[in-house]
Amino acid sequence: MTKTETKQRTFFGQPWGLQTLFMTEFWERFSYYGMRAILLYYMYYAVSQGGLGFDQVTAASIMSIYGSLVYMTSVLGGYISDRILGSRRTVFWGGILIMFGHICLSLPMGKTMLFMSIIFITLGTGLLKPNVSEMVGGLYSEEDPRRDAGFSIFVMGINFGSLLAPLIVGQAWKWFNFHVGFSLAAIGMFFGLVTYYFQGKKYLPAVSLKAPDPLTKPELTKLYRRAAIFVVIFIIVFGVLAAMNALNLNNIVTLLTLLGVALPVAYFIIILSSQKVNKVEKSRVRAYIALFIAAVIFWAIEEQGSTVLGLFVANKTQLNFGSFKLVPSWFQSLNPLFIVLYTPIFAWLWTKLGKKQPSSPAKFWMGLLVTGFSYLVLIIPLINNHGQKVNPLWLVLSWAIVEVGEMLISPIGLSVTTKLAPKAFSSEMMSMWFLANAAGQAINAQVVKFYPGHEMAYFGAVGVVALIFAGILFLWTPKIEKLMAGVN
Repeated sequence: MTKTETKQRTFFGQPWGLQTLFMTEFWERFSYYGMRAILLYYMYYAVSQGGLGFDQVTAASIMSIYGSLVYMTSVLGGYISDRILGSRRTVFWGGILIMFGHICLSLPMGKTMLFMSIIFITLGTGLLKPNVSEMVGGLYSEEDPRRDAGFSIFVMGINFGSLLAPLIVGQAWKWFNFHVGFSLAAIGMFFGLVTYYFQGKKYLPAVSLKAPDPLTKPELTKLYRRAAIFVVIFIIVFGVLAAMNALNLNNIVTLLTLLGVALPVAYFIIILSSQKVNKVEKSRVRAYIALFIAAVIFWAIEEQGSTVLGLFVANKTQLNFGSFKLVPSWFQSLNPLFIVLYTPIFAWLWTKLGKKQPSSPAKFWMGLLVTGFSYLVLIIPLINNHGQKVNPLWLVLSWAIVEVGEMLISPIGLSVTTKLAPKAFSSEMMSMWFLANAAGQAINAQVVKFYPGHEMAYFGAVGVVALIFAGILFLWTPKIEKLMAGVN
């Protein structure tokens, strides 16, 4: 193949580099969601069953804070890419860390390897995930009409990886054991890295190897100073906890919960107090605060699919049908399945409605409303069931409903974040969107503790909270639209 032909090679009419990033993210999501599909069960299954023997509340709480950390570290990943390594190297080293994290889980060496894997995978995903998306944008000029279609193809890659992983990894757990399942996640990430490394040399732009805004020497000195301060604070906090005999898993999770909530609050204070932000931009940021809170509530509920609903599937759902038995982890494929089914429908709907479509705040309150109902429907099969197991179709219905909420909030939130961002804080505002998920899951780390033994009350309370906030957002929508100052 000649050099000219290589340059002209396309992937569904898109730059061939999209295929490289498509497959990289496919395998990264395969590894992450494969691991996540069985991790809850690995943590609370008895040691005699191949698990770690945590109680279910602790396992669900760890899962939640784990997810929160993944999104918190995405802020760090953006910074390292922009100021130090460039996006291509940042993604590669992120993939290496993720692979080592899964390798840790594949080794039957107990709780130590669990916590090692959490460190590796949270840092690795934080480095990889935001920067792969940024590199997709770098394949196109701003005027390229293929841009939106390219992102749509890329998102499908994400969801296909997420869809297949729980089925395949879950089957490996069923046939063999947890560690074989985690090994498949490691192998998946390895395939992604091989694809990325060799094809990236050919098809990804050279500019992605360079940091767009490299640190100057004074800035590097300042970074070292801040890192040193952070380490000192870390040592002091954990030293105080140890001195008080309070250095335990529960208190560490609580500290991380506070961090997950404090980070976005600090970001908003910095942005709104900055002299680089003009009056109109500050008005838009205030409008964004209301949408951000709605997003936190949405993600808190949606992300409970791998914790609360994971427990509900294992403990309260009918899984045996004659000789055939459903594997609990398979239910984790419902989330990406409905996203794949709904995405073309909603894309067609918004295109069809054009300027008549609801505003972003209106879509948010509709999304919260639907999300609340996704939990309320789970009360129905629990009423007077006299301890009988619930038909799994109720879980399918719940996921089908909540993913309508995701269609109304997640892509809209990404879009509105870019539109409402002040010029001086455009990248920081994208980090804020990731922090909405981090804050939601951080809150979950405490909320999920109320679930075991109180299923009806829990689903009812969480569902009603979502409905209440949807109502508040509905009433505030005219004011929010005014604060958005011309942005729809």
